[in-house]
Amino acid sequence: MDKKEKIIEVALQLFAEHGFEKTPISTICEQAEISKGSVFHHFKNKNELLRAVFTHMTDINNNVDQQDEHLTSSEGRLEAMIDSIFVGMTIAQHRKMYHFNFSVMVHPTTRNIVLDLIEERYQGLQASTEEVFRALSHPNPSVVTRMLIATIHRIMVSGYFYPPSPLLVRCYTAADH
Repeated sequence: MDKKEKIIEVALQLFAEHGFEKTPISTICEQAEISKGSVFHHFKNKNELLRAVFTHMTDINNNVDQQDEHLTSSEGRLEAMIDSIFVGMTIAQHRKMYHFNFSVMVHPTTRNIVLDLIEERYQGLQASTEEVFRALSHPNPSVVTRMLIATIHRIMVSGYFYPPSPLLVRCYTAADH
């Protein structure tokens, strides 16, 4: 892992644990064992680092989605997509990422910094999910996609405030065995 990747990984971890506003660059430097000069060599300011972290989280999500592309049935792809979201909600480290992602998207300051990236992420999710519903011959893939995304978003937001339900944890941990 090169220095830039290490900075992004450490920043993601610290932002997820403490929030963007409460994580100084000096703490990132300490944890990554690098100088401030190295951070500012790769990122002109903390906002640019936030954008890189947000992009990194999007890349992680996209990589998970690409793991399901080998599935030939649309039903299988849809099920795998939903499963990956809910499995992620049961894993402590992923929950921290979901919390950070949520806080970035609802806090006015951080939201404005990454607004174009939020829109880009949403458009990609909308397109890939619509593709699955089109393959399933759904009569209105755009509407059902928006409904699914809104429902999942609502579940994730409630997961931000409450721990995952025991039923959800039991369903997804039992499926792994």
